[in-house]
Amino acid sequence: MTSDITLFVNPTAGRGRGAHAAQPAARVLRDAGFSVRTILGHDADDALRRVREAVAAGTDALVAVGGDGIVSLALQAVAGTGTPLGVIAVGTGNDFARSLGLPVRDPAGAAATVAEVLKGDGGRVIDLGRVERGPGERNQGDSEEGGSGEKAAGAAGGRWFGTVLASGFDSRVNDRGNRMRLPAGRFKYDLAILAELASFRPIPYRLTLDDGTETTVDATLVAVGNGTSYGGGMRICADAVMDDGLFDVIVVGDLPRTELIKVFPRVYKGTHLSHPKVTLHRVRALTVDAPDVTGYADGEPLGPLPLTARCVPGALRVLAPPAP
Repeated sequence: MTSDITLFVNPTAGRGRGAHAAQPAARVLRDAGFSVRTILGHDADDALRRVREAVAAGTDALVAVGGDGIVSLALQAVAGTGTPLGVIAVGTGNDFARSLGLPVRDPAGAAATVAEVLKGDGGRVIDLGRVERGPGERNQGDSEEGGSGEKAAGAAGGRWFGTVLASGFDSRVNDRGNRMRLPAGRFKYDLAILAELASFRPIPYRLTLDDGTETTVDATLVAVGNGTSYGGGMRICADAVMDDGLFDVIVVGDLPRTELIKVFPRVYKGTHLSHPKVTLHRVRALTVDAPDVTGYADGEPLGPLPLTARCVPGALRVLAPPAP
């Protein structure tokens, strides 16, 4: 049986839920017979360095405790290594866990799932996205280098992501929300949505698909989905499958502001996909370009477009039950 588990904890996730979640999660894992060590890190760079060292030293599993931010850092350490990743989702959004059907804000339940899967079939293998600045792509075997949380954030060295690469209206909401000090939590982003709606104009995109097709379109947003949701359950890529070797690319066309207000709430149920201004592409890779737009992946900023993303099949073993 796998015996050595490393808990990777973000103590500030979910306004302190990360710190509180680590203890019951560790207790459940120890009671199940596993040896548990904990990594915190002084900051993102230090935490990522420590986690990479744990993976290189042969930890049998890495379990991220926090939200999508800590999962994103964990992916930079375990993608392509064969080390399985578990998730104790106690952050604000928790979209990686949602996409996999894992418990959310239930640390004991999530830890029990980790233990059960480790003692059982060892988890499922899923795809990950890899995104790089500019139009160039790397070969699938290229490794993640750097060791810095800031460098791993995406630019020249590339970044792995598990859920959605966002650009357009949604990323501008993120930009605005990140600049706001108050209020705290998701309400801040609700206010950012209202503020962006007041000034938003369609964005001229250029998309280059994996077959060489180049498309120009005025759009509200372009979302590249390996997983189904972002923003705490907004099912922007509702039909995405995490082990099919393909991205679901959702293009929301040039909706008037009044229509956008009507359509946007439908994202929470995924029913926006039937709107005539919404287009779906399924691709292995693409380049997204647009002026004055920041890309985000798993909620983390990547920098300005253009960005090239490719789907890497089987890049991660995750401690989750089989897909339904």
